[in-house]
Amino acid sequence: MMMDDDMEKGGLMPYLDRPRTFPNMRSKPYVPLIFRVLMGINVRVLFVLLLLGFGVVFYIGASTSPIIVFVFSVCIISFIFAIYLCKWVLAKDEGPPEMVQISDAIRDGAEGFFRTQYGTISKMAFILALVIFSIYLFRTTTPQQESSGIGRSTSACITVAAFLLGALCSGIAGYVGMWVSVRANVRVSSAARRSAREALQIATRAGGFSAIVVVGMAVIGVAILYATFYVWLGVDTPGSMKVTDLPLLLVGYGFGASFVALFAQLGGGIYTKAADVGADLVGKVEQGIPEDDPRNPAVIADLVGDNVGDCAARGADLFESIAAEIISAMILGGSMAQRCKIEEDQGSSTVGRMKMPQLDQVDRMEIDEEEKAKKEKNKKKKKKKKNKKRKKKKKKKKKKRQMDVLKDSQPKNLRP
Repeated sequence: MMMDDDMEKGGLMPYLDRPRTFPNMRSKPYVPLIFRVLMGINVRVLFVLLLLGFGVVFYIGASTSPIIVFVFSVCIISFIFAIYLCKWVLAKDEGPPEMVQISDAIRDGAEGFFRTQYGTISKMAFILALVIFSIYLFRTTTPQQESSGIGRSTSACITVAAFLLGALCSGIAGYVGMWVSVRANVRVSSAARRSAREALQIATRAGGFSAIVVVGMAVIGVAILYATFYVWLGVDTPGSMKVTDLPLLLVGYGFGASFVALFAQLGGGIYTKAADVGADLVGKVEQGIPEDDPRNPAVIADLVGDNVGDCAARGADLFESIAAEIISAMILGGSMAQRCKIEEDQGSSTVGRMKMPQLDQVDRMEIDEEEKAKKEKNKKKKKKKKNKKRKKKKKKKKKKRQMDVLKDSQPKNLRP
């Protein structure tokens, strides 16, 4: 077989040297359309656009609550720190040309799979967005929505916009995880030839970059939607929606993130396992070589599966989990506030000091019980003191009587 001859010549390297070993391999890495558009813009224009975007976001946050401004600031600082980590990782050495050649093959396979998978997911997301819009368009509105002036079309547009934003952010989170993984792998391998400490440091910082971006995007996405809907719908103004009902409009964001994460996990997991089993069958069963042996070209597909299944899909899944937890906590807090009939103080901020009548009553009852317990303790102490005094008086009287009896029993001439 031709495969056996190439293995005897040098393992995997002859396959990499042949021009038609990877026929679909591109000279340039795959870059999503949105990033290509951004890279085509002048740096100064892009910087001005970013400043304008941050200004609008901070203005909306300031119109909502100081806490939202604080959340925006923390997220932006985290993104700046993530950029620093990314630059630090990419500045490291990639190693000899042989390692770079194999790394390019893995990168090409991972990016090709990402383009195919997320292209299909994006088409399905747009179709599902139309279905959601039609469902909400013919859905009956709740009494709270009618009283606040939110019609069916407005509710449908809000839900679809939140769904598409959640799907977009979840896809970006998955791409970030895969993007940093295929670039950090070769640098970690190169650093491992020098010292274990450097390799561990590169791997940790590369993972930290992906984690910070995923968490920051989940938090800032929810905060932007909350602040935008708050300002747009005029929440807490007379005749408008209450702030406790606002988290219900964010459900579409979590659904969009879950939609992308579901198919990313399924597609990535199936590809990963199929590549793993295929590499084992070819290497162990047919050729009798160990697992992950460099003489087996199918190892490339196995490593691509590790990147797309364990990095890209995991990033989208973590994004979905964080977004869903935040939104569910907001909905739970809003429903509890409605059940407890929380009334906001006049002149306070939206997330400011709240009056809670039921909790005030509970606090008063606890205070009354504490006061009663203190009074009972004081009464018991007083009773104990009175009993002690009575006992002392009785003892004195007894002694007096005994002395009197002794005096009476003695002769008069012996009495003192």
